[in-house]
Amino acid sequence: MKKAIILLSLLLTNFVYTQDPTLKLGVAGLTHGHVGWILGRETKSDINMVGIVETNQDLAKKLSKEFGFSMDIVFSSMDDMIKAVNPDAVAAFGNIKDHLNIVKACAPKGIHVMVEKPLATTYNDAIEIQQLSKKYNIHVLTNYETSWYQTNIKAHALLKQGEIGKLRKVIIRDGHKGPKKIGVSNEFLEWLTDPDLNGGGAITDFGCYGANLMTWLTNGKRPNSVTAVTQQLQAENNPKVDDDATIILTYDNEMAILQPSWNWPIGRKDMELYGTKGAIYSDNPSQLRLRLSKGYSDYTEETFLLGEREEPFNDPFSVFADVINGKLTLDPFNVYSLENNIITMEILQSAINSAKNGRTINLN
Repeated sequence: MKKAIILLSLLLTNFVYTQDPTLKLGVAGLTHGHVGWILGRETKSDINMVGIVETNQDLAKKLSKEFGFSMDIVFSSMDDMIKAVNPDAVAAFGNIKDHLNIVKACAPKGIHVMVEKPLATTYNDAIEIQQLSKKYNIHVLTNYETSWYQTNIKAHALLKQGEIGKLRKVIIRDGHKGPKKIGVSNEFLEWLTDPDLNGGGAITDFGCYGANLMTWLTNGKRPNSVTAVTQQLQAENNPKVDDDATIILTYDNEMAILQPSWNWPIGRKDMELYGTKGAIYSDNPSQLRLRLSKGYSDYTEETFLLGEREEPFNDPFSVFADVINGKLTLDPFNVYSLENNIITMEILQSAINSAKNGRTINLN
């Protein structure tokens, strides 16, 4: 009996020590409209939200009542939060310009960071973030909603399997009616339509999706050239920024057309891949169509109806925790990766410069 108790004790001790430690997560900012993803996240053992940084006390109190977190964990600065709760990682949910300052505060202390897309407001800020990440050996991930789409994963797999032949053209459309029309909060709208705090309007808010996906699809290729035009079709709602853009990327053998807009009549995040033998249509998070050419204009079509991605890829915070704990190693130039998002920011910066100056930007 005594031996059995000792054995059980050893087994339980081993079980405790083999469990992944709960990640202490800080949240930097509450003004981003997507912050509900972490505040309302179902209880899991992988992450424990230990601190929040937000200077807008009224907003913090409002969200405290809505989501049930204590105001005792709300701090007025990154330094105060870090000193008080010593987080392992921080998720950024404020304006995009703050991303660099958040990494500056976290990196020297070995605190990993995940930001909402895009990585930064400028290419120079993105490079500085990359340098800090390398110097202090921290992970910096960028979260995109399209990272959770099983249809995009299926499209990528079909492309790599050669189902549509060699890739020639990609069309990616992202956006909605516009932040004011869809009713985002005043706190979100204030910086989302500020060219300094957001880097631009629709060209950055939704242009980053296409640049990120194209960089992933091509396994880290930089385009040869970037050409962009922007318009302001809702001056009354977006007086300081563009709200419609078209970005053309050329590569040695491919072309991408990105169409980010705050003027779509319906919300959309869809992608079309055209190869030498057929086409893939990633229509939405759950439907994908594969068309294969038959002669001049005929084709076969197969429709795939897909569910959510498997764990941990159905939850960006689970991905973040698993990367930090060493359970997950992401593929090079994956959509979350810093190397992908540096190229994404180079594309966005070039697109902004192209639209501003009315000329094509040659990268190579």
